[in-house]
Order: sequence, then structure tokens, then C-alpha cells
Amino acid sequence: MFDIGISELGVIGVVALIVIGPEQLPRVARTAGHLLGRLRRYVSDVKSDISREMELADFKRMQEEIQTAAGQFEQNMNQGIAAVNEQVGEIAAPVVAAAQEVSDSANQALQNAAAPDGGTEDVPAVDENQPDLFALSESAQPAPAPKIAPDGEKH
Repeated sequence: MFDIGISELGVIGVVALIVIGPEQLPRVARTAGHLLGRLRRYVSDVKSDISREMELADFKRMQEEIQTAAGQFEQNMNQGIAAVNEQVGEIAAPVVAAAQEVSDSANQALQNAAAPDGGTEDVPAVDENQPDLFALSESAQPAPAPKIAPDGEKH
């Protein structure tokens, strides 16, 4: 810190002994030691405060970067959702229109079939001899569940 050698310290000690005197020198040295200790603690505290402030500034900068990245991610997600919604809307519009046409034609057929003048519009007759396509055949019937005895064996 200071460029002082042994010879310079000896000269300072001799001058202090002559100026202060042998009775006061131990008390002055003790006081100087306490002051030097306080100075070192003060310097250490200042260094640690500066270090904490630098870390805090780094954390604030990192927080801002994370918030910026989160904002960009949210914006990208919103754009992606909007694009998907647009594509779904383009695909759904013809499907909704077709479903509406089917619904309208079904309603029209029901109104024509239930017309009070007794007129029916090409309603196919049900043939009693034709098999029911929606009925399950005997071979397609589910098999009965096996009976399980209390001991866990199948019978």
C-alpha cells in the first residue's frame, strides 16, 4: 500500500518516541490500532455495499431481460393462436354451411311429411321382408360373461 521499508519505520518510531514520550506512546499506539481497525472495517463495508449494489444491478438487468423474453413469447403465442383460429374459421365455415343445408333440408322433409294435405314426398316404404341393417345378428351378440366362483376360478 505505502512503499515504506524497515528503515523508514524505524525513523518514524524514533521521532514518535521523542515527540510523544515514553509514557504516552503505548496509549497512542493502541488508539492508532483501534482507528486503523475501524478504517479497515469501514473499507470492507464499503466494498461489500458496492458489491451488493453491482449484484442488484445485475439482477435487475436479468429481470428486465426475462420480462422482455416473456413478453415476446406471449406475443408469439398470441400470434400463433390467432393464426390457428383463422385457419379453423376457414375450415369450419364450409362445414357449418353444409350442416346448415343438411338441417334445412331435413326440416323441409319433415314439414313435407307432416303436411296436413296427406301428401308425402318420395318417402320410401318400409319393406317387411327386408332385414333391419341396424339390428345385431345372433353371431354378433356379445357372449355372456363367465361366472367366477368365490375362490377365483372360472366355471
